[in-house]
Amino acid sequence: MNDLSVLYDMTLFVEVARTGNFSRASTSLGVPGATLSRRIAAMERRFGVRLFDRTTRRVALTDAGRRYFERCDALVDQARLAQDTLRDAAEGLTGHVRVSMPVDMGVHHVGALLPEFARRYPGISFELDLSPGNRDLVGEHVDVAIRIGAVKGDQLIVRRLGSVEMLLFAAPSYLERQGEPQQPADLVAHECITLPVPQRQPRWTLTRDACVMEVTVRGRFALNNLGLMRVLAERGLGIAVLSHALAREAVNAGRLVPVLQGWTLPPLPVHAVMSSRLQPASVRAFVDFLAARLSLV
Repeated sequence: MNDLSVLYDMTLFVEVARTGNFSRASTSLGVPGATLSRRIAAMERRFGVRLFDRTTRRVALTDAGRRYFERCDALVDQARLAQDTLRDAAEGLTGHVRVSMPVDMGVHHVGALLPEFARRYPGISFELDLSPGNRDLVGEHVDVAIRIGAVKGDQLIVRRLGSVEMLLFAAPSYLERQGEPQQPADLVAHECITLPVPQRQPRWTLTRDACVMEVTVRGRFALNNLGLMRVLAERGLGIAVLSHALAREAVNAGRLVPVLQGWTLPPLPVHAVMSSRLQPASVRAFVDFLAARLSLV
């Protein structure tokens, strides 16, 4: 087909299919909603098939629309990357990167590196979402998510960035009151601040050289935020598992001290997660930078 407008219409169609909503697609593309609806309707008339089943709140692909989407989804990404390549060659690396990550990862690890990246790539801007949950990369237009621990999802592109070494810390006031454990087995008699574990007591696996010990621990506080764990430990409410970076300031100030020095817990892997291998140069540069510069211990 010689009509190049078909490429534009294909881009409109793919965005509606990805978001499942004409309004969100209109906002994302910067195209008036009326124009978007009109061009999609014109596509359906031209092809003689219905591409979407529409309701008042959402649109869903028909069988024909789904087959068409499977063919042109990657083509639209390739076209955008081709434009990015030309723009980068002419102007230097530019772009807008949307990043999602846990609060503590952003505050204590990635945030410290952003000034260096910003100086190196002044043409790249950021939208940072710091939240505990895993965002929908496609539906919420997230370019890259930084996730801690195992990553689930067959359709995701995952790149390991490193790992976080986890150690035990407590407040001096807690240890003065409860005594300091001398070996991992002593932890059973202590208040331990833990991650929630459904339907069973939490267990900590500690390693020193070739020695591995598993201890079932208890405590009044179970939570899924390391920053709050640190706060509770500083207040003398128990022994917490924290990273060096998260505990460093409190240790330097004397609010926390290491417990069972020489023993470590299993490191937590850290990954960059993307929805596609076809990423703009700005996203690739950011992930490469993190992989090279991120100090996670």
